[in-house]
Amino acid sequence: MSDSLPPGGHVLDADELDARWADAWRPEQIAERLGGVSVPWCITAGWALDLFRGGQSRPHGDLEIAVPAAGFAEIRGRFPEYVFDAVGSGRVWAGAEALAATHQTWLRDPASDQFLFDVFREPHEGGMWICRRDESLRLPYDAIIERTANGIPYLMPELVLLFKAKATRPKDQADFDGVLPLLSQARRDVLSGWLTRVHPGHPWLAKLAGQ
Repeated sequence: MSDSLPPGGHVLDADELDARWADAWRPEQIAERLGGVSVPWCITAGWALDLFRGGQSRPHGDLEIAVPAAGFAEIRGRFPEYVFDAVGSGRVWAGAEALAATHQTWLRDPASDQFLFDVFREPHEGGMWICRRDESLRLPYDAIIERTANGIPYLMPELVLLFKAKATRPKDQADFDGVLPLLSQARRDVLSGWLTRVHPGHPWLAKLAGQ
């Protein structure tokens, strides 16, 4: 991703976003389409936490997955009938021109103009995932991707919550409160360490410590 975004781009207001994400896919739909790919990928964000919990806890406005940036071409090849738009700073660029300047990508149905899922093209070195917010945090993909009983890959909850911690919205707080009782002490310790490292002083630290 470059240091500056290209000119132009379409700004979507909240109502348009809601309307154009109304047909977002569910995890099982994308898992079916990506079956057999060689690239490590996983469901992220709120849906990942629900996969960890074993059931849907709230409505989801979209579906997000993460892939290593260098593997995006293989993912893109599974959806020849759709278009991938680049997204950044509240703007959307149709087509692939802005991909090099962004890390977020929305799959769009060109017939309906509906967005179906969101792809984060993540920094990595080979099979080592690199945290975008702290490049010293590096983990192998097989350590951060977990799977449901029927094989749907999702990002480990400790990392999902780490990313939700930056600008906590009501739904992020609700996700944290709902998942916290399900986290083992080992998972809580890992999340506490990462929060201290990336977001020192975060209010979730006290709850993780049982205060």
